[in-house]
Amino acid sequence: MKSLWAAAVLVLGLTLLMGCKEKKPEPEELLAEYMDLLGEEKYEEMYTYLTGEAKESIDQEAYVERYQNIYGGIEAMNIRVEIEEREEGHKDKKAVTQRVKYALTMDTLAGELSFNNIAIFTKDEEGLYKMSWDSQDILPGLYAGDKVRIKTIQAKRGNIYDQNQTTLAREGTASSVGLVPGKLGENREESLASLSELLEISVERIEKELNAGWVRDDTFVPLRTVSKDDYELKEQLLEIPGVMITDTTVRYYPFKEKAAQLTGYVQNITAEELEERKGQGYNQNSQIGKAGAERIYEEILRPRDGYSIQIIDADGYERSTVLEKPAEDGKDVVLTIDIILQQHLYQALEGDEGCAAAIDPRSGAVLAMASAPAYDPNDFVMGYTASAWDAVNNDETQPLYNRYLASWVPGSVFKPVTAALGLTNGSLNPGEEMENEGLSWQKDESWGSYEVTTLTDYPVKNLENALIYSDNIYFAKAAVNMGEEAFSQGLDSLGFGEEMEFDFDLKASSYGSEGKLGSETELADSAYGQGKVLVNPLHLAAVYSAFVNEGNMVKLYLRAGGEEGFWKEQVFTPEAAGEVLNGLYQVVEHPEGTAREAYRSGYRLAGKTGTAEIKDSKEDTSGTELGWFVGISGADTDKPLLMVMMIEDVKGRGGSHYVIPKAMTGFDVYNMGEEEEAEHEG
Repeated sequence: MKSLWAAAVLVLGLTLLMGCKEKKPEPEELLAEYMDLLGEEKYEEMYTYLTGEAKESIDQEAYVERYQNIYGGIEAMNIRVEIEEREEGHKDKKAVTQRVKYALTMDTLAGELSFNNIAIFTKDEEGLYKMSWDSQDILPGLYAGDKVRIKTIQAKRGNIYDQNQTTLAREGTASSVGLVPGKLGENREESLASLSELLEISVERIEKELNAGWVRDDTFVPLRTVSKDDYELKEQLLEIPGVMITDTTVRYYPFKEKAAQLTGYVQNITAEELEERKGQGYNQNSQIGKAGAERIYEEILRPRDGYSIQIIDADGYERSTVLEKPAEDGKDVVLTIDIILQQHLYQALEGDEGCAAAIDPRSGAVLAMASAPAYDPNDFVMGYTASAWDAVNNDETQPLYNRYLASWVPGSVFKPVTAALGLTNGSLNPGEEMENEGLSWQKDESWGSYEVTTLTDYPVKNLENALIYSDNIYFAKAAVNMGEEAFSQGLDSLGFGEEMEFDFDLKASSYGSEGKLGSETELADSAYGQGKVLVNPLHLAAVYSAFVNEGNMVKLYLRAGGEEGFWKEQVFTPEAAGEVLNGLYQVVEHPEGTAREAYRSGYRLAGKTGTAEIKDSKEDTSGTELGWFVGISGADTDKPLLMVMMIEDVKGRGGSHYVIPKAMTGFDVYNMGEEEEAEHEG
């Protein structure tokens, strides 16, 4: 009985012992674990899977560094492995050595890299399989003394053209200033101090560049890019021992300030941008659009550099090409801009703070967008010195500010909008006279001390005359008769409070507080473009386009070949649009019209002036004024032009009358040619 009990205990013990014995992983399982770690970049843990013999051939630090350099250099991502089977003849699970076939696929900067390989596993003294690793497990054909080189094949960025194929942004040449360390000479400190002063970069930064690991005595170390035409600076630089100046390719903007806000500029990609755009084909040397058309059309313009992943032997010779991706040049962008008109508008604005926008009111093509003052986009490409950057940033005129993207108080250029809304909803009769005595008016005593004032008294106060004399009282009455609800609904139908469909981000036009008028007096003020009305210049151009399109607001576009059409349809009735347009012709053609200065015998022009007061209250006398002019020429021709111009701080300079001659330079050039002299009357 005792012997039976002992035997049972022995059997039970052996069973428990066998149950506790850990199952040793098979080579396929180990390979799967190893590849998971590879995808997670856990190279230190991968090293633990190697055989002792493999570890003798490479220590952990060198192993980790090799993977980091190679897989990091080719930007390996999304690593996938397909373990196929043990190689024929190595399927005996008791064998000391096992060979497992697998296919490895990864995304790299040169495209998808895929290769077949064989992992060799050998049992160690404890019976565990370990990987008999060598460099060919990184890449087939890679040996211990080899390196992997990533060769960049540079592609070109697309050019930007105007509608006549005039280049607005292209490849240009600048001068790269640098040092050859071995030629600095004995007076090193003095030379670096002189170089620091001329280039406006610190000696510490120069030293840092010279101490980079790749630098040798005969290496050219670039420090700063300067204009090729800055002969005086380059002459001074070349007097310093070791300085070398070479040509370098840069982005170039031939029209400089005249088209700066339009074209924008490119700069080197930042580390943050590179991280955000990981896997999109950018590298640390890429340039990227930072503003204007360069930023907006980045995906079209940007080049896709090509890459070649090569294995180089110990003597520096190319052993093989692992993978190659050809370079892909960026595509050109053609804009609807007429650069001749653009230049004239900017020149007209020079010396002032303001903006201008010109469109084809039939097609919606944007012909010019100018903001002044502006900056030279080439300075961003070259790199601002500290003093130059401080100067442009601290300039009170804000040359970096793009004024046609903002919204502004419109003043009297808003009156035709009020008129068209009233005519459309039937609250305004164009021939009916709105009686008023004197130059002020209030609805009743409920308005307290508030009154609407105007500048000119005139006979027959109908719509046409109200436009000719720019009568605040007439339009205030028109809005009050219309009512707050109808007026607000009318503005909403024009796109107030919503972003306009356009490639540039335009600030939405608005009225009241959060889209609501606070009182009847605010309604009256809003009718003639005061109160809390703010209008974006390009949006205003789109609204005015309805006057020549039977009440339809055109959809604006900036790229040539853009889709033509209407953004908002039937915002005004055709009759209302025609009535207002006829009135705008009279504003220019009538001898008493506020825009009589714009009259030309060579072509017909419809127009409206506006002087917007910017002040804290009705009683405020210290505020400033914005001057506006909106004009339409060639409405019945195949070459129509609608232009909006706004200039800040025109108080004491003639108000809107300061703007008219400046805007007319653009109309004259567009309608009569640059060489023709337009006849002025009145």
